[in-house]
Amino acid sequence: MAEPGGIQRHYRAPCPGCGAPVEFHSAQSTHAVCSYCRSAVVRQGEQLARIGKMAELFEDFSPLQLAAAGRFGQQPFTLVGRLQYGTDGGRWTEWIAQLDGGRLGTLSEDNGQYVFSQPLALPQGAPPADALRVGMTTAVAGRSYTVASNTEAALLSAQGELPRLPEPGRAFRVVELRNHEGEVLSLDYDSTPPSAWLGRQVALDDLQLTGLRSDSGRQEQGRAFNCPHCGAPVTVQLEVSKSVTCGSCRSLIDLSAGIGAELKYAVQDEPVRPLIALGRVGRLEGTDWQVVGFQHRVGRSPGDDEQFGWSEYLLYNRQKGFCFLVDAEDGWSLVRPTTGAPTVSSGFASARYLGTTYRQQYSYDAETTYVAGEFYWRVERGQRTGNRDFAGPNGAVLSLERADKELTWSLGKRLDGAAVARAFGLEARQDQFKRADAAPFSAASRVGCVTVVVVVLLVILLLVLLSTCSGPSGSSGSGWRSSGGSYGGYSSGGGHK
Repeated sequence: MAEPGGIQRHYRAPCPGCGAPVEFHSAQSTHAVCSYCRSAVVRQGEQLARIGKMAELFEDFSPLQLAAAGRFGQQPFTLVGRLQYGTDGGRWTEWIAQLDGGRLGTLSEDNGQYVFSQPLALPQGAPPADALRVGMTTAVAGRSYTVASNTEAALLSAQGELPRLPEPGRAFRVVELRNHEGEVLSLDYDSTPPSAWLGRQVALDDLQLTGLRSDSGRQEQGRAFNCPHCGAPVTVQLEVSKSVTCGSCRSLIDLSAGIGAELKYAVQDEPVRPLIALGRVGRLEGTDWQVVGFQHRVGRSPGDDEQFGWSEYLLYNRQKGFCFLVDAEDGWSLVRPTTGAPTVSSGFASARYLGTTYRQQYSYDAETTYVAGEFYWRVERGQRTGNRDFAGPNGAVLSLERADKELTWSLGKRLDGAAVARAFGLEARQDQFKRADAAPFSAASRVGCVTVVVVVLLVILLLVLLSTCSGPSGSSGSGWRSSGGSYGGYSSGGGHK
């Protein structure tokens, strides 16, 4: 029935499955999921028709919930529906936001990152999904974008009222394009013609949200199972984890098919011991971060036989999601995925993002050699990516990692090693955190003068020998490179991936 005196018509009808009331607050909502019996229903005039039963929602520990309200710019909105999608590499959630005037938007949530999008009319329609190759630049609706990902997804579950309802479990193509202004264009090929949504990254604090879930409603007990290799108990703390390592035998276990499925694992030899232990909490830039994952990676430049290595700590905060703490020979950095895709010049000499130009510094191939802890993507030992690092002002590093189905851009900010040690309460081991970006001889502050003189003489002798033996071309290898953060499978700023 219509709600008297209201600007927006309000429909209410009994669920054809159980008789409970099902409400529609938006005139654009055509489907809904009964909150009592989980029946999926479609609105047909003043009546509802049952079209199936929806699977239970998976617990994602989101702070959002139905009826939460906020503001996007000057536009007030209310969350009226939720769609949960999955791919081979991860899961994400789309919240349906009802705006003034009956308009709808989506608030996409992925691992603590958020993008607010609104429908975009494409004058010439969406190009075929197969024509959008990852990494290519194309124009859509008169604007230039880079194809960041092209993958298949399927609806896992839904809640509330919805403007569309893809067939649960049926795979369809989702293509995500990004630009240097931080915009995200998502093309969903679950309908004919495909739908288009244009958005940009937002922070929950900026949305002025009310009606959020309380922390008391969360359950953090973790999920437990026996290691498929050694039988030791393994506990998974994060609901979104797709990989975890056994604390006993250090095997890397694939959780992407679910704990109830047959678990695949890979034995890891020669364990690497991180400086910062898993589970430790540190305060960086005013936020408390917990170390939930660690991996060691090696890189090699094309045509270069020498390798260089670095370590990455995956950090987690309930409100801000994930970021990376990178430990390389040339220093520490705090790295976050970018929402947009920088504009790259011909030959990758430079990249421009949000008004700043970055110059290419290194190009190399990277490989993951050791993994510990939990990861929100399916990480594999031996996982390879193509990487490029671009140097910017004030020591900033813009990094590109390319895998088969996704481009991931990230932006890193330099940190002082001593500050990292203090942040995690490891002042007693502060010397172990010093890197090449420290002052000369800073790693040997307690070394005597005689030792310093001997070291200087040895360096002079080595330089003489090198000048005698080396050719005019100089050295081709370098170990002073740092990564901008690992390939994080669908971690690129919280769009539809």
